[in-house]
Amino acid sequence: MRIAVDAMGGDFAPDEIIAGALEVLPQLEKDDTVLLVGPQETLETKLAGISYDRERLSIVDAPDVIGMDEKPIDSLRKKPRSSIGILAKLAKLDKADAVISAGNTGACVAAFQMRMRNLPGVNRPGIAVVFPSLTGPVTICDVGANIACKPINLYQYGLMASIYSQHFLGVQNPKVGLMSIGEEEAKGNEIVKKTRDLLRADPRLNFIGNIEGRDIFRGVCDVVVCEGFVGNVILKLTEGAVDGLFRAIEQELMQEKPELALMFKPIIMRVYRKHDYNEYGGAPLLGIDGTALICHGASKARTIRNAVLAAKNCHTQKINDKIMECLSEDRVRTMDGEKD
Repeated sequence: MRIAVDAMGGDFAPDEIIAGALEVLPQLEKDDTVLLVGPQETLETKLAGISYDRERLSIVDAPDVIGMDEKPIDSLRKKPRSSIGILAKLAKLDKADAVISAGNTGACVAAFQMRMRNLPGVNRPGIAVVFPSLTGPVTICDVGANIACKPINLYQYGLMASIYSQHFLGVQNPKVGLMSIGEEEAKGNEIVKKTRDLLRADPRLNFIGNIEGRDIFRGVCDVVVCEGFVGNVILKLTEGAVDGLFRAIEQELMQEKPELALMFKPIIMRVYRKHDYNEYGGAPLLGIDGTALICHGASKARTIRNAVLAAKNCHTQKINDKIMECLSEDRVRTMDGEKD
């Protein structure tokens, strides 16, 4: 398998990205290769003096870099040889089986859509992030790919995320919840209400109705459907809350008794790892014709290592084939008049 990684994406690129690529090589199969995409001279300088398998780790030249604050579409047009642009082109030309970037999320989504295209039947792709809960992993889709959703987009997020939850995370018959401002059916705007009707009408989905933000970590459902604006706010709020909570616990334990803090440290670290985005690697962009993962902007070496492993697993599980099969059934049902 050929996995292309944006070496210039993220706050700690290219050093942490390169380190992650080197770390993951021994964990891959012998015929798997990693392509580092970025300015060739820069990457060669960084790799100089490091011993690695040059047949399995190679450089693809991409002299331009898109900054995190640049406008996605404009930057892709002005910088056609950017690492993100070349990354998407490699997938389009079938020179990479999976692509990974911790760079500008908007540019990644735009480039992957323009180059790789959507799967047949998919209106808009969605970024799926896994959250831990007391009962198991919870998949939230979307967390930033589409901030102006229509009911059909949200409905398809429910379908795709349910497939991902079942076949990638091993959740049997995933319970699907729709994010709203209350559990009652009367709660929510018109988009939420129309989406609820679409989700409820599909017998393939284990739809449980509206959920609230607090339900995510209680394990009320396995899949959460929401538009990208809401999902991104949830994601960033959770990151800040988790970090702040663990810092507060550490501070209180140290003030109470340093020996107590040392005693509880292994337990706290185990819990922290369950809530650490670095452990999950990247978030798949569901609905793209190919395997594409988008990582956190603050990704470190282990984030990239885990993202590469996740990309390989996602590709091996043939998630896209299962999504297309589901959407093909959906078109048949539409023609039969079962759904508007």
